[in-house]
Amino acid sequence: MNLSQTLPGKTYPLGATITPVGVNFSVHSKSCSSMELLLFDDVSDAKPQRVIRLDPKLHNTFHYWHVEVVGLDAGQIYAFRADGPNLPQHGLRFDGEKILLDPYGRAVAVPEAFDRNAGACPGDNTPYAMKSVVADLSTYDWEGDLPLYRPFNKTIIYEMHVGGFTKHASSGVAEDRRGTYLGLIEKIPYLKSLGVTAVELLPIFQFDPQEAPPGLSNYWGYNPVSFFAPHLGYGVGGWKASPLGVLDEFRDMVKALHRAGIEVLLDVVYNHTAEGDATGPTFCFKGLENPAYYILESNPSAPADRSLYANFSGCGNTLNGNHAIVRRMILSSLRYWVEEMHVDGFRFDLASVLSRDINGHPQADPPILWDIETDPVLSGTKLIAEAWDAAGLYQVGNFFGDHWKEWNGHFRDDVRSFVKGDDRQAETFTKRFLASPDIYGHRNREPEQSINFVTSHDGFTMNDLVTYSHKYNDANNEGNRDGHNENLSWNCGVEGPTDSAEIERLRIKQIKNMFSINLLAFGVPMLLMGDEVRRTQLGNNNAYCQDNEINWFDWTLLDKNDELLRFVKRLIDYRKRLPERNAPDATLNEVIAHSRVRWHGVQLDRPDWGPSSHSVAFTIESKLKWYHLIFNSYWEPNDFEIPSVPQDFQPWQRIIDTDLPSPQDIGDGVSLESADRYPVAARSTVVLTSAKTPPA
Repeated sequence: MNLSQTLPGKTYPLGATITPVGVNFSVHSKSCSSMELLLFDDVSDAKPQRVIRLDPKLHNTFHYWHVEVVGLDAGQIYAFRADGPNLPQHGLRFDGEKILLDPYGRAVAVPEAFDRNAGACPGDNTPYAMKSVVADLSTYDWEGDLPLYRPFNKTIIYEMHVGGFTKHASSGVAEDRRGTYLGLIEKIPYLKSLGVTAVELLPIFQFDPQEAPPGLSNYWGYNPVSFFAPHLGYGVGGWKASPLGVLDEFRDMVKALHRAGIEVLLDVVYNHTAEGDATGPTFCFKGLENPAYYILESNPSAPADRSLYANFSGCGNTLNGNHAIVRRMILSSLRYWVEEMHVDGFRFDLASVLSRDINGHPQADPPILWDIETDPVLSGTKLIAEAWDAAGLYQVGNFFGDHWKEWNGHFRDDVRSFVKGDDRQAETFTKRFLASPDIYGHRNREPEQSINFVTSHDGFTMNDLVTYSHKYNDANNEGNRDGHNENLSWNCGVEGPTDSAEIERLRIKQIKNMFSINLLAFGVPMLLMGDEVRRTQLGNNNAYCQDNEINWFDWTLLDKNDELLRFVKRLIDYRKRLPERNAPDATLNEVIAHSRVRWHGVQLDRPDWGPSSHSVAFTIESKLKWYHLIFNSYWEPNDFEIPSVPQDFQPWQRIIDTDLPSPQDIGDGVSLESADRYPVAARSTVVLTSAKTPPA
């Protein structure tokens, strides 16, 4: 057979698919007048090695352009060019000179001369454009690996950045592996020793690092150019890495994490792309079918003009998630990462965008969310929604469906306020601790509906939350205008680092208080990478463009803050040993239903919910074990009455007292014989337990 031969090909599957004789290509475009498939010998070539112009009579079936090219194989670099009307006022932005990625491409190659601006300026951008790569996924040996399917009530999430975890020289990882998927593998023993059960990776879809202020690079990666390809920059060799090798390296990482009993969750961005607004570049979607892939907005001064992009994401454009073509792409992407890449779940960035219809209006039954909710491939995966968007659609407590869990932004804000000693927080804090029944109770949700967190990538680290009362984002070159202004942070008396031992002791205690609340509260805890060793971003609360030591994990902190690290490890271990975590079929609702909760203040059974109250105590009483928890956010010490335990129970054991030095701050238990009071220091957390005496 002639190796230069082309066959009509098939519409399905979309993307590039290996066939017995070559590769089948299929891409959707309804409005283009011509389509070209470009084949390259090298990603940096100024011109394609071969241009295959598709014949509308042979290679077009109902808006799908397709061709089978004989003799091609995995590793072939390719792209598309689509021509048609360039009528922005009608939503059409075809440019026959622009290189277009395959929306379903499984791998992406990036030239050394990649230039975001070349995709936005007139003219041919061939040598400066990312290109797709044909991949054969069937040859990888998973060695029996499968997703772990751990229940949420046994889950502790660690939000982390693949690159930043090992880029610091102190990581001990070989230089060529720092900041890579394989570098992360080398640090799995640390994750296992910490005790977390799942890693939530900041975006690993291929993204544009140049979408950042001049002189900086996009570090977080919330600007995808592909929903199927793993980010090339996290491969060994960085931008020079093998695109197919990166597929294997990502899967090696997933397999290694699974062997350690750690699930892999991906932070996914299906709300916008890196193509930006009307002035942004054309990488893929704009040049294939702009009005299908994006929600377009009428110009207020010219209602018929559809040249503007709706910006519910705050990033310049909004993916049209409920358009049939985009729905199919999103669902195919999710299935791909589960079936082919073995990931265990997803956290959906600005998930409320997906509840908007094709015109941007919120809807009660969004088709794409129904698709995800009911898809059998996704039925065993973890689905976590950031249940808001940048345009004010806030759906925490009311997000769609039964499968979804939610980032609980109320937990973050209310715990911060309570710990730093704000007024009118005592009663609200108790609700957050008990999985926010005021938010989720009306839908009869399990406590695990709430993903509890105090810090995340977006905002201050835990250390900075107690070190800075103001943000310091000048390094972002945006005049310190970016990032949240209301952080609910408190510097403990001095702004920034200090040599004061007294203030340092208070800061460490406040961090322990927040960790204690987050890890003991009902719901699913999420921790931020490095908080356990006081990682600092120097007061930057929007470090999205800082690919440097502001964001990287400094491994010398393990020794500098070993006492805090010990505290967090013991706390995680203690959470895992709580009775409901050891009962496979028990839910937290059932634990609560079979327990009695008594609320106290300084005096037993006399809780103070007043506006000036800063202390909460309560007892959880079950047949086999009692817990007594005291949270004193007041700036003075208090003597708290503690209840008497039943005669057939052992004396109270002190498990946690955040005011005490290490190792007394957390341990296996210190007996409190005949005690009816416990002196709680200012701004401290105390946890006592008592178990039924075992039979002789």
